[in-house]
Amino acid sequence: MNSAILKKYAKLLVATGANVGKGDDVLINSSLEGAPLARLVCEECYRRGAKRVLVNYNDRKASRIRFLNETTETLTDIPSFVADMKNSYDGKHSVVIQILSEDPHLYDGVSPEKLSEYSKAADKAFKRYYDCAMTNKIRWTLCAVPCEEWATAVFPDEKPKQAVKKLWQMIIKAMRLDVRGSIKAWKEHQDALLVRSAKLNEAKFAKLRYRNSLGTDLTVGLPHGYYFTGAREKTTYGKSFCANMPTEEIFSLPDRNAVDGIVYASMPLVHDGNIIDKFWLKFERGRITDFGAEKGYDILKGIIESDEGSHYLGEVALVQYDSPIRSLETLFYNTLFDENASCHLAIGRAYPLIEGSDKMSDEELASRGVNFSGVHVDFMIGTRDLSVIGIGQNGEETVVFENGNFAL
Repeated sequence: MNSAILKKYAKLLVATGANVGKGDDVLINSSLEGAPLARLVCEECYRRGAKRVLVNYNDRKASRIRFLNETTETLTDIPSFVADMKNSYDGKHSVVIQILSEDPHLYDGVSPEKLSEYSKAADKAFKRYYDCAMTNKIRWTLCAVPCEEWATAVFPDEKPKQAVKKLWQMIIKAMRLDVRGSIKAWKEHQDALLVRSAKLNEAKFAKLRYRNSLGTDLTVGLPHGYYFTGAREKTTYGKSFCANMPTEEIFSLPDRNAVDGIVYASMPLVHDGNIIDKFWLKFERGRITDFGAEKGYDILKGIIESDEGSHYLGEVALVQYDSPIRSLETLFYNTLFDENASCHLAIGRAYPLIEGSDKMSDEELASRGVNFSGVHVDFMIGTRDLSVIGIGQNGEETVVFENGNFAL
């Protein structure tokens, strides 16, 4: 990859994504393929005044070897020093930057039960970190670089090197690295998304109703005092960051007990190196009461049965169909990209996006409809013909989405 583009990428991640500043303690989790970018990010963090920057490299292939050879008991016995490293990033100067390179088929052939049990153990072991990230007590950002396995899944007719080159081109466009002044372009993009959030917040809807030709007919209740956000979030101490890069979404939370109907996924979901495809979920009073999948049924079952909260929804996100990532007309087999090309929901834990939530106890949040779980798994539901109707407190209806795009 062109060194100038990589430097531009690093500056964007550090300035707009993580908003690193003086005295910050930064952890960079990176794939092996992400090493060239990770080093530039490391330099940029110090340039902006970071106190300390640690880089932790992840080897996917070694992880697969572990899962094929270790027992479930060993895998789920996560050493305290591993948990302590991640959980120690829990203060106002804590920043975590994740550079992903995912293989959609990494865990093909690995027992779904083993993957599910490990996921539960990891959620428990890293609970302090996840709590801080979900409640904006720290700054964090996700980004991606290609690897051959990912690139050839996206472009199966291309040779590996050409596939990687094509995927890089897609990432450059999605990240707005192909324009002059990408940091300024991102600010303008963030501002536009926050205008959409403000409109939904001013509307104070009671429910959103989703319908499309796939068969989706779902009503999602919204808790009193909800607010939509996205693109530029703020920590509890007032510092901005952008969690997902790229991003095209605005999102909030549903009332966990007020979701009814059926929803069909519009894209495959890659979860823990396995593909779940052509799946649907049925809800009654918020709870998933039935589900199906043509591929990856056992993986989906493991997600839903992770704990009590994983039987409910924790996120409602709006992304218009005619978005920059969707316009690339590419199925990425990667949630970071695919969720930003499509309206989506998430199974599991909610971001507590309710006015005054920082002063509420977990019990108070739960009484307001906030869902708690050890998992948070996004899945895509947006289509060209998706209709979303906002239903007011008195039953009045407002068109929010028409033919897959914002109409509000």
